[in-house]
Amino acid sequence: MDNSFCLVNGKIYLSFKPTKTANSLVVINGRVAYAGDEGRARGIADSLDLRVIDLKERVVLPGFIDSHVHLDELGMYLEMLNLKDVESIEELKRRLKLYIERGKWVLGHGWDQERLKEKRFPTRWDLDDVIKDKPVMLTRICLHAAVLNTKAMEITGLLEKENPDVIKNDKGDPIGVIVEKAFEKAREKVKEDLTQEDYMRFLCNAMDFAASQGVTTVGFVSCDRNSLMALHRLKSEKKLKIRVRVYLNPDTLKLLEDLGIRGGFGDEFLRVNGLKILADGSLGARTAWLSEPYSDSPTSGGPNISRDELMKIVEEADKNGLQLAIHGIGDRTIDMILDVYEKVGTFGKRHRIEHASVVRDDQIARISNLGVVVSVQPHFIVSDWWVVKRVGKRRAKWVYRFKNMLLSGINLSFGTDCPVENLNPWETLHAAVTRGGESLPLYDITKGECLDLEDALYCYTKGSAYALFDEENLGSLEKGKLADFIVVNRDPFEADDLRKLKVLETYVGGIRVFNGTGHV
Repeated sequence: MDNSFCLVNGKIYLSFKPTKTANSLVVINGRVAYAGDEGRARGIADSLDLRVIDLKERVVLPGFIDSHVHLDELGMYLEMLNLKDVESIEELKRRLKLYIERGKWVLGHGWDQERLKEKRFPTRWDLDDVIKDKPVMLTRICLHAAVLNTKAMEITGLLEKENPDVIKNDKGDPIGVIVEKAFEKAREKVKEDLTQEDYMRFLCNAMDFAASQGVTTVGFVSCDRNSLMALHRLKSEKKLKIRVRVYLNPDTLKLLEDLGIRGGFGDEFLRVNGLKILADGSLGARTAWLSEPYSDSPTSGGPNISRDELMKIVEEADKNGLQLAIHGIGDRTIDMILDVYEKVGTFGKRHRIEHASVVRDDQIARISNLGVVVSVQPHFIVSDWWVVKRVGKRRAKWVYRFKNMLLSGINLSFGTDCPVENLNPWETLHAAVTRGGESLPLYDITKGECLDLEDALYCYTKGSAYALFDEENLGSLEKGKLADFIVVNRDPFEADDLRKLKVLETYVGGIRVFNGTGHV
């Protein structure tokens, strides 16, 4: 059987915290049947006539579990103009001019005005200089803002001056930059022209990419109906390469109720876990809701949803057994989320806060006491290199408090928010362990929040499995668990730079879904 075999002559990490290793592993029907001594493993293989795979002293780890991915957006991003390393508006315009888009829209992703030498937002007039006859939408790295050309602003109806989520210049004219609800409106307009086959292609490409990075399970957040339908088609055609745990948009709540679908509906490959709710914005776009104004702006940001509306959705979802995953970056938003969670109760339900970027001491205590799960994205530390300027030195000690959360007993899971951040787990682990190093202003203020590698690997495996209600089957390679694992080029505990590690092979349920170097 393809998913039954014996691995020998390797260093196999079975779990972290505690860290357990073996040199051999027996997999039967996609699950771990034995982990331990090579002699006994070979004996089992001989008795069952299993093929024996020599690891040649290579290293095996449990597959990474990314608790927060926009899987459809990742698939779209892989086909878009990449703007993540653009350092000037002129360079952005040059890339846009060279880019060939065959669809109705010209799409790009990844710019960050903090990286641009002009130190300003790109505008619709900048884009009009390159493309006037087709709509253009270039999303900011955070996926909470975008710049549109004039054609796109007209198509989406966002040229109106009274819309608070449309940025204006000193004359009151929309400059083409949109945030939050206006951003969502434009994104939905783009999706109107997509077919079911488009969604299936995006998701297949995203899953292929995830497998190549050693990610064997994802929490697919902000999943809409079209993506869910595409996932079910792919499942029926046996084309799901990795495991997907779905967190749907709130507008699907009524449909889930009508169909009687509760959290946990599905199987080992595809399962509906709950709802994802967007409660505020991002620090980069200054739309995250803080309890005090930003240090570099008079605004404090604001919520994307009212407390009453959030309460209504959470109560209804909770009543129907759905897990909540609520985006909360600013500390004022986290106050609101915790107030709501406190009213509905959280123990055993594993309701989540996504990101938890700015968290006060009193909030860490509340999160721990309520048993709320937190999904964090360590690479935000590196991408948000400007964060001390945003929140000031006093509040900077509240930013990305991973060590404090773990020490307080909070269940912490790792994600990337991909395509906001690179899906590459080694980049994420490096950020969690080093916090970007001394080159970042935040490091000197928060270096005590650096995680040791064992903690970081635990958060990326068992911690994320717990966040997804999967710790009984995933997150380690102990006996009885699903055989989701990766073969890597070196031992991470012996690496001088985690970013140099490479995934050689990826297995899901004992089936190899990525092979980067030929047969082991």
